[in-house]
Amino acid sequence: MNKLVVATLAAAVGLLATPSYAQAQKTASAPPSPQLKRAQDIVSGRCSLCHGAEGESASPIFPRLAGQHPEYIAKQLADFKSGRRKGTMNDQAQELTEEEMKALGVFFAQKKPKAYTVSDQDLAAVGRYIYHKGNSYSGVAACTSCHGPTGDGTAQLPRLAGQHAAYAESQLKEFNKRERTNDNAVMHAIASKLTELEMRAVAVYLSGKL
Repeated sequence: MNKLVVATLAAAVGLLATPSYAQAQKTASAPPSPQLKRAQDIVSGRCSLCHGAEGESASPIFPRLAGQHPEYIAKQLADFKSGRRKGTMNDQAQELTEEEMKALGVFFAQKKPKAYTVSDQDLAAVGRYIYHKGNSYSGVAACTSCHGPTGDGTAQLPRLAGQHAAYAESQLKEFNKRERTNDNAVMHAIASKLTELEMRAVAVYLSGKL
């Protein structure tokens, strides 16, 4: 294989990497900027109580933010501030500026994501099937079509790999009840077709991914 082909393949592989996450990891090795220092101060003084200093969260009811896409985090914070998304974060986001939201996104994106050890492998197997193949009998589409085969998501769609099962399940239920309306409306239709068992199974499966 000549050098031109090798170089072309290497470039192609590079294009397949998630830009936001890759960029965040690159930033992690650089000296902290004033914006990131400000984000660290905010995390230490406020966010760490629920989400942990490293974005691992203090409880399964709070989402893991480590390794999440920075653009997605910034958008959710903006939605909480404007009231487009309802929850306990509404008050917490009120004083954040747009620059601070973006900095917090980059801060948490730099943190190394982790995965759980799944104890119920049978349930996880059901979740794996639904995630990768959907359910043709009920009309549920495969989750991979939007969130990717490894659950990494995109800048617009959240990383689901390694997320707390309890939190992921709660969000599916909110989409099902139309209680969460700030994101892709497609999730309303998908969640409405999932049974409670399928929601739990998908959440458990994803919690064990990295």
